[in-house]
Amino acid sequence: MTGSVEPPPGAGAGGVPRPPAVPPVTPLPGAHRPVTVVSVSAPLRAQFFPDRVGDRLTTVTDAALIDDHAALTRADLAPLLARAEVLVTSWGVPRLDAALLDRAPALRLVAHTGASVKPFVTPELFARGITVTQAGQGMARSVAEVALAFTLALLHQTPRFDHALHAGAGWSRAEQAPPRHEILGCPIGVVGASRTGRAYLDLVRALGGDVSVYDPTLTRANAAALGARLVSLDELLAGSRIVALHAPTLPETRHLLGARELALLPDGAGLVNTARSWLVDEAALVAELSRGRIDAALDVFDEEPLPTGHPLRALPNVLLTPHQAAGTVQGRRRQGEIVVDEIVRYATGRPLSHAVTPEMLARSG
Repeated sequence: MTGSVEPPPGAGAGGVPRPPAVPPVTPLPGAHRPVTVVSVSAPLRAQFFPDRVGDRLTTVTDAALIDDHAALTRADLAPLLARAEVLVTSWGVPRLDAALLDRAPALRLVAHTGASVKPFVTPELFARGITVTQAGQGMARSVAEVALAFTLALLHQTPRFDHALHAGAGWSRAEQAPPRHEILGCPIGVVGASRTGRAYLDLVRALGGDVSVYDPTLTRANAAALGARLVSLDELLAGSRIVALHAPTLPETRHLLGARELALLPDGAGLVNTARSWLVDEAALVAELSRGRIDAALDVFDEEPLPTGHPLRALPNVLLTPHQAAGTVQGRRRQGEIVVDEIVRYATGRPLSHAVTPEMLARSG
């Protein structure tokens, strides 16, 4: 049943057992304990708020936990919000519009465990003086590592070899693949110098990649400080062996890569997308991949779950993962730590480190 519950004795905010030797967390002087509704499913809560992270959350707040997040409706959420000063959110929370906020007169902070708050944050929150924060920074390293793993897999033709062997191809047939390349000296293009884009850029540079970047918000000096060359999108696509997408969801980035742009990729190039399917015309990508001229590694799709009969599933030159790039143990914990840190800053009257403004919301994914 959806509702507010307390964690069982001996369990943290995730509802998982705590080691008995863990010392208690001491509340900060001068802090008050805000009434906090944690609208995060129990499995995710255990990942975001394990052990000491969960201890801190339940020590610095008067927490009410919503267990059946999947069944959460506006009618379920409204009575729980009546006394809430802080709302901790995850994916799937209802839109916080005027009608719902009318039921939350004490609400002052919305802290999102993920990155994008666009699906549920409305202008009404800002109009009522409610602060919004998010934990996207905690996801950057995890997603960047997956993008790096995708990059290396495409350079070494791992998807083609794997598909051939799983499909029962003979050994000599399975050995056949386009030329393989090392990352050392490899021309790699990064589309979007986001948090994740910068983390990915650092990783590929550390392995010797020759990096260029396309981002309309960067200057040449900014790009140089990141160790990359600032180029146009067309130049990046035509000159890169691997193109990694890390741009936000904006009207101007809708199908940033269509048939024309994909045709600019050199033969044998690879496209890495751990960001958003919004950025690529999926039909055009399927058509280009079907020719076998380029490869791709994808974690995001127009339709999720990806239908079992989708043509991407049958292509031997495509590596697919089910939108799980951010789901590492360490990344989830970092996200929870960021949320708790932000609540502590709020409770002690200090500025937040990851606040989202209306202007930032308009320019973010």
